[in-house]
Amino acid sequence: MEYLDFEKPIQELQEQLEKCVIIGKESDVDVTETCEQIEGKLEKAKKDIYKNLTAWQRVQLSRHPSRPYTLDFIDAFTKGTFMELHGDRNVKDDKAMVGGLGKIGDQSFMFIGQQKGYNTKTRQYRNFGMANPEGYRKALRLMKMAEKFNIPVITLIDTPGAYPGMEAEERGQGEAIARNIYEMTILKTPIIAIVIGEGASGGALGIGVGDKVLMLENAWYSVISPENCSSILWRSWDQKEQAAEALKLTAKDGKKLQVVDDIIKEPLGGAHSNREETFKTVEKTIIKAYNELKKLSTEELIEKRMEKYASMGVYKD
Repeated sequence: MEYLDFEKPIQELQEQLEKCVIIGKESDVDVTETCEQIEGKLEKAKKDIYKNLTAWQRVQLSRHPSRPYTLDFIDAFTKGTFMELHGDRNVKDDKAMVGGLGKIGDQSFMFIGQQKGYNTKTRQYRNFGMANPEGYRKALRLMKMAEKFNIPVITLIDTPGAYPGMEAEERGQGEAIARNIYEMTILKTPIIAIVIGEGASGGALGIGVGDKVLMLENAWYSVISPENCSSILWRSWDQKEQAAEALKLTAKDGKKLQVVDDIIKEPLGGAHSNREETFKTVEKTIIKAYNELKKLSTEELIEKRMEKYASMGVYKD
């Protein structure tokens, strides 16, 4: 298991515990009491560290290499019923944006989300989770299909941003994201958006408009990443921790500012520390949210969605 810098005390105690167990197995010495003491210290260290995380530490957890990605969640939810759909019917199939039909229990959903890679090869294949315009147009095509057949939409947000390359701009990156935001505002079917990892900039907003916007406890959601914010304001990445605090990008901040509707609690140590528990918690939250939304008529659904976004922010006439 990989440990982040602030998790070093946990790593040291974990290694001590493993050595203690090995000594107990390989010798006649009774080390039960010693192991229990180490376990107690380990549990205390975990609680102390994870219950007092800074904004930057949560950003680090959201990027943990073992953290579950979009397809991990979809596979866990749908249990083999997921059918991926490809292409925007215009340019090509964007591998950074995945989508398709699947069932949770007896209810069909259209799943859409950014997918990152697990190693160098798959990260390049998925373009590091940064979608091109055709990715957002594919997402819109699938949303329109869901609308046609009255299927609710679930979007899973996990991206460092939309792809900023010249070819993406030439093919209309800004227009594609803006079109998605507009169309999602008036889509005639329930939309549940969940920030599962990184929720950066327009790349996240392109699939982020929803009747319910939920956020995992250690995810982040902001107009810009802490590193890029630091590089603009201080001409260096050195102030990224200060930038993370200033951006108010945590789930707690998002709930307070009414950018997100609810926070999905993660297991102690982050989503990667107990994937199965994370999948079950998110699935229950989806079902609960959908049961609330399905009671609304189409007109009520759209009206409430538009009111939700119109009421965000503070301004003066």
